[in-house]
Amino acid sequence: MSARWVIKIGSALLTNDGRGLDRDLMQVWVDQMVALRAAGIEPIVVSSGAVAEGMTRLGWARRPESIHQQQAAAAVGQMGLVQAWESCFRKHDLHTAQVLLTHDDLSDRKRYLNARSTLLTLLGFAVVPVVNENDTVVTDEIRFGDNDTLAALVANLVEADRLVILTDQEGLFDADPRQNPAATLIREARASDPAIARMAGGGGSGLGRGGMATKVRAAGLAARSGTMTTIASGRRPEVLAELLAGAAPGTTLMPDTSPMNARKQWLAGHLRMRGRLVLDAGAARRLREAGSSLLPVGVVDVFGQFSRGEMVACEDEHGERVACGLINYDAADARRLCRKKSHEIAEVLGFMNEEELIHRDNMVVL
Repeated sequence: MSARWVIKIGSALLTNDGRGLDRDLMQVWVDQMVALRAAGIEPIVVSSGAVAEGMTRLGWARRPESIHQQQAAAAVGQMGLVQAWESCFRKHDLHTAQVLLTHDDLSDRKRYLNARSTLLTLLGFAVVPVVNENDTVVTDEIRFGDNDTLAALVANLVEADRLVILTDQEGLFDADPRQNPAATLIREARASDPAIARMAGGGGSGLGRGGMATKVRAAGLAARSGTMTTIASGRRPEVLAELLAGAAPGTTLMPDTSPMNARKQWLAGHLRMRGRLVLDAGAARRLREAGSSLLPVGVVDVFGQFSRGEMVACEDEHGERVACGLINYDAADARRLCRKKSHEIAEVLGFMNEEELIHRDNMVVL
């Protein structure tokens, strides 16, 4: 099987800090992606820039706050963005395919599998997928929030070997280099290291929605499928060629463990929880240490409105998230089952779907 790299490129880079699509720089990246293909690596592009390109075409100096104006800008900008990528790859006799995704596409198991099959089929036809969030239809409730997160979920989707996040920064520093000239670039670390998340504070550019914190969170998501993440400057002339040659520009964040199976990856990719279950100390410990199913006797409180089969978060009594999973009972019934033993379920409800609130096969411990 060929190796796969998901390559995410931010708005500030693509639009030369808002001055319009930088086609010359896009061609530089494409030339290097073609070299990746020749070396047996299948590239998937996650491209920001639709809203920023639309703003340029519409003559807007600042990103609008109105969701409908952002959607309009995305619709206008998507035309130029897709044409630019296609034009760059056609110089190498390669076709591209536009793939627009929303969170709902990856929250629904059937649509998740359809998206995976489509991407893998395109790669089989030697087509380069260009993925973006479907900004023209998303709302605040369903948007990924940034293309770093989208890129990580795409990496999970196709079981990528590497996620490359090209940005206008050199990588992750141990302090803000804009305020501390002595800040040191972090060359390599574990994606799960809490210290890395603390170093990544701060916002992004006015063009995009993501900052360094979203890139570190994306690395954590990508690590669930065993994917390493490299955060590097897209303005390095040969950044992808350097990575191909084994060099290490920027910051590389490594996964801790072997990849989750496909179903666990899908479960872990859910970003929207329909409710919360608060667990006692014993239940939280059993989930963390043994990966056990969650029984109602270990639940002390239930928050939110949800139906059977929807995703809920499991938290300990200090508010720290322990796991997430698909629940076997709706919210009203789950509340009635708090602190009850499994053999009491039928007596309390008059029926029993399952003896667990969440089965371990439908749960991911975080």
